[in-house]
Amino acid sequence: MTPAAPPSPVTARTLHKTFRRATGETVKALDDVSFEARGGTLTALVGPDGAGKTTLLRLIAGLMKPDEGMLHVLGIAVADAPQAVQDRIGYMPQKFGLYEDLSVQENLDLYADLHGVGAGQREQIYPRLFEMTQLRPFRERLAGKLSGGMKQKLGLACTLVRAPELLLLDEPTVGVDPLSRRELWAIVLKLVREDGLTVIVSTSYLDEAELCDHAVVMHAGKVLAQGTPSEITAKAQGRTFIIETPEGMPARSLQARLFQRDGVIDAVPEAGQVRVVLAAASETGALPLGGGTLQHRLAPPRFEDGFMVLFAAVAERTRTSAVTLDQPTSPGSDAIAVEVHDLVRTFGDFTAVDHVSFQVRSGEIYGLLGPNGAGKSTTFRMLCGLLPASHGTLRVAGADLRTSRAEARRRLGYVAQKFSLYGQLSVDENLDFFASAYGLRGRRKADRIAWAKQQFELDTFSRLPSGQLPGGFKQRLAMGTALLHEPDILFLDEATSGADPIARREFWGRITALSEQGVTVIVTTHFMEEAEYCDRIIILDAGRNLAEGTPAEIRAHATAQDGRQPTMEDAFIAIVEASRDAPAERRPAA
Repeated sequence: MTPAAPPSPVTARTLHKTFRRATGETVKALDDVSFEARGGTLTALVGPDGAGKTTLLRLIAGLMKPDEGMLHVLGIAVADAPQAVQDRIGYMPQKFGLYEDLSVQENLDLYADLHGVGAGQREQIYPRLFEMTQLRPFRERLAGKLSGGMKQKLGLACTLVRAPELLLLDEPTVGVDPLSRRELWAIVLKLVREDGLTVIVSTSYLDEAELCDHAVVMHAGKVLAQGTPSEITAKAQGRTFIIETPEGMPARSLQARLFQRDGVIDAVPEAGQVRVVLAAASETGALPLGGGTLQHRLAPPRFEDGFMVLFAAVAERTRTSAVTLDQPTSPGSDAIAVEVHDLVRTFGDFTAVDHVSFQVRSGEIYGLLGPNGAGKSTTFRMLCGLLPASHGTLRVAGADLRTSRAEARRRLGYVAQKFSLYGQLSVDENLDFFASAYGLRGRRKADRIAWAKQQFELDTFSRLPSGQLPGGFKQRLAMGTALLHEPDILFLDEATSGADPIARREFWGRITALSEQGVTVIVTTHFMEEAEYCDRIIILDAGRNLAEGTPAEIRAHATAQDGRQPTMEDAFIAIVEASRDAPAERRPAA
């Protein structure tokens, strides 16, 4: 007789959770959610912001109770005995509570004290935690002085100091660069594959779900599907194609046009071509477009393609993502919109940006990439006129930022990583405030506000507090306010962070349309596939320029692996690792 399988560490059945907003409106955070996490496996909760991933993890951690349903964790009814569960699990929320004025070692010791981990246990577990996280050389460094990726690794070490039976990770790689992301996942996979730890991780990075044993795809509090990654991937079988880009057309322009077509679920630039997912399997060899045909070849699907098949059936989508400017400029000219020469920024004895030089032509989309702590945010702030340079030349829209920052800022637009508008003000009030801040008055002001509302389909939300907008519309409002004064240059700082995949595609459709009308765009992103939308890219690390070129030139730094062509992420990691491994005399000159 076969022995019965041990009970799953987490079993959830028909969970419901509703929250009431200050306005009295109720929001269903979880709607009839059921799943199991088997022992010694890695389960991914996958979906965009607002899917319900964090709420589900908090229920499992015993931090709140479900309104309805059954939830057992490690054999315990968690609603009845939350403390008994919390004594046996590790939970790392999105904003883990590190003490930035304490060192790495002091943070570990503090969490060991809180969890009653004795000296003997510490002698056993500390060496392994330092080995896994590679933080031993930084034991005496203050946590506040660590890079974003190192902070996440320290947070994970503090969570593991008590040797939990179940590990919950809420978006552990959000805002983390690709190299640090890969290092974090190596630690997680080691815990599961070698130690047999049960791990549940939430993520909006779809490639991360492919590393897991079980994936739960969520949207708006509901489970759209669950199964092995290959089962989710199979939903796009026969629907995924690679389309050759016509001569002289950027891949992003073809992507924007294809994504607007009926019958196309998804379209993204990929290695100078466009990857599309169709609503139905295609047996023909051509896809009609604009009176002609585009040859395409069948491609093996990946997890993201299967996810998009599921997501497209339930997500909001518009077919009008292009933006039409009132006063477009001439795109494609050789005029220099941004000129950076020998740029340096120091903070005391620390050099954040170390003799960086580059130029951006009018109408280009230029990507500013790098690991956490590379200096890209500092460079970005100097380009926007928010931070003075310590040394070097910095000209934006024809103005010298060392002497004419106010003049330059009038010609710039800025969309921040986090929603930075006034959440308590309505859509109309935000537009009115920013129009006035940009010096718009009278009829001109009214016309530009009307333009923004029409272009970004905000009319139906005019009186709604902007903090209550759906995620995709928050992004549209941020873009609308940034374009009210028709800037020559648009800065996008991690602007798609947290947005769902369809909102990200629509967003880039609008950016492509702006570029085609002469607007210069400078963008930072941790989504390496978004670098494919750029004309040229610069990769920084330790404040220095490691590489610059077109996406194809950057990809050439990596070699093909497992029979597939290198991706932008492969190239990014190869470039950064090669620089860090090089002897000091062979590194980029200061």
